[in-house]
Amino acid sequence: MVHITLKIFVFLLGSVIGSFLNVCIFRIPREKSIIHPPSFCPQCEKPIKFYDNIPIVSYVLLKGRCRSCGVKIPFRYPFVEFITALLFLILYMQFGLSFEWFVNIFFLCLLIIISFIDLDFKIIPDILSIGGLGAGLFFSFFRPLFKHLEPVIRIQDAFLGVVIGGGVLFAIAFIYQFFTKKEGMGGGDIKLLAMIGSFCGIRGVIFSLLAGSLFGTIVGIPLMIAKGGDTKYAIPFGPFLSLGALLFILKGDMLIGLFLNFLRV
Repeated sequence: MVHITLKIFVFLLGSVIGSFLNVCIFRIPREKSIIHPPSFCPQCEKPIKFYDNIPIVSYVLLKGRCRSCGVKIPFRYPFVEFITALLFLILYMQFGLSFEWFVNIFFLCLLIIISFIDLDFKIIPDILSIGGLGAGLFFSFFRPLFKHLEPVIRIQDAFLGVVIGGGVLFAIAFIYQFFTKKEGMGGGDIKLLAMIGSFCGIRGVIFSLLAGSLFGTIVGIPLMIAKGGDTKYAIPFGPFLSLGALLFILKGDMLIGLFLNFLRV
């Protein structure tokens, strides 16, 4: 009974945090405070009452529209709340209420904010990537002390992850630009992979880059065919790197093991 109650609590906590992530996604790229003023409708700018700001539930009760002006509320808002709540629960089931769980949900929240801002504006604000990198290095000092699962990311792993993560994408971007005279990789993606390295180490960097490239190819090729033109900037790479990092946290060791076993066959 206690275990079920904890699961419900974690899910609800995730939905509340997801609601805050929506605020960050909307305000950070617009250089607005994420604290003040309280939540408001972007269309009529009227404050949202607390009973209209209940994660997921309020969207359903309001039938997806603002109570004041009737404008349609983007489905993204309850989606972010739900996916954050679900991932909070999944990570809880994997790590329990541990320090490692806290570190990973912090990392997860950064990835969600970064992904949706990148989708909307094709930018990754330094306050998120560089700030997240610093947080990842800071946490790496303490993660071995609260060891939960192997392998534990230690400070040396985090530093190498940052160097390799930022260095690999920078090298790829430099070589591509040298031969094509066109920019192929944004600086935001380079900083994002370095941030991923600070949380996941070298293994996470390599996994996230390969998985992100695979996901990006699967999504990008159909879009390129559909648009019939040069669409290299049509979809940003940040969300795919983030998806690769999430997959590494959840099942990275298992997938790497399966891949290595496949190579031995």
